[in-house]
Amino acid sequence: MTIIVTGAGGFVGRQLVQRLLAAGEAVVGMDAAPGGIPAGARAVVGDLCSAAVRAEALRDGCRAVVHLATVPGGAAEADSAASRRVNIDAMYDLLGDAKAAGDRPRIVYASSIAVFGDPLPVSGVDDHTPLAPRMIYGGHKAMMEVAIAMMHHRGEIDGVSVRLPGILARPKGPSGMKSAFMSDLFHALRAGESFVCPVSAEATIWAQSVSRCADNLVHALTMDAALMPPTRVVTLPAQRIAMGDLAAEIARQCAVSTDLVAYRPDPALEAAFGSNPPLATPAADRAGFAHDGDPATLVANALAVIAAG
Repeated sequence: MTIIVTGAGGFVGRQLVQRLLAAGEAVVGMDAAPGGIPAGARAVVGDLCSAAVRAEALRDGCRAVVHLATVPGGAAEADSAASRRVNIDAMYDLLGDAKAAGDRPRIVYASSIAVFGDPLPVSGVDDHTPLAPRMIYGGHKAMMEVAIAMMHHRGEIDGVSVRLPGILARPKGPSGMKSAFMSDLFHALRAGESFVCPVSAEATIWAQSVSRCADNLVHALTMDAALMPPTRVVTLPAQRIAMGDLAAEIARQCAVSTDLVAYRPDPALEAAFGSNPPLATPAADRAGFAHDGDPATLVANALAVIAAG
């Protein structure tokens, strides 16, 4: 039986599908837009909200689903109705369809650290930090974490939710994500161009390279389900790094000057995306998830993906 990947033509989806195909898995790649889905996957292009599109994707049954498709943060704020249709209604329907098409299929859900809201506790975030989403995107992600856990405990699916930190470095261009500046920094310095950073040099982020993220999603498909906590959700390990230090490491590896970067903080962006306190992820660590290891490796991994196109 097959593995269904939604958002298969996206930034993370392409990396994941390539890994699954290389491992010899049969993959169905779903995406709203043509192009981008790696060759070798059976491509299903259309609206996730369409029952017919979901039926086409699941026509051969499914062993597992990795659900990456989403209306992201900034876009969700701009159109809350679209966010609800895709991030809640279509996902819930997809879960029901997968349950019917497979024998308790594993569902890997890409949630987000946005579920914690802001401001985050200055003492740090760990497995016991309560959820307090402020953005629509984070609220919808939190709701569907609960849905995954509920259906898991009912014996309908084998649910694994993972909260993604900032994933680097996304392709250049509009993404609908308010945190896009983190990736834009990579593209500017790699091209030797000046960059105005909308958070301060001291702003701290939680980050992971897209290659490490894809590895963690593969692990989520194959890990022992008993290693997950009763909530069925873990926050992925991440590097906590100051933007100034990130810029310095990117500049070092790209052989350009840090003078290309100027800092003009936007208070709202700094509060939402540049004030990440220490992060402890013991549940994810026990379950075998990992971060890139150190900032230099994170930057190298991110630059390698950009170079590969």
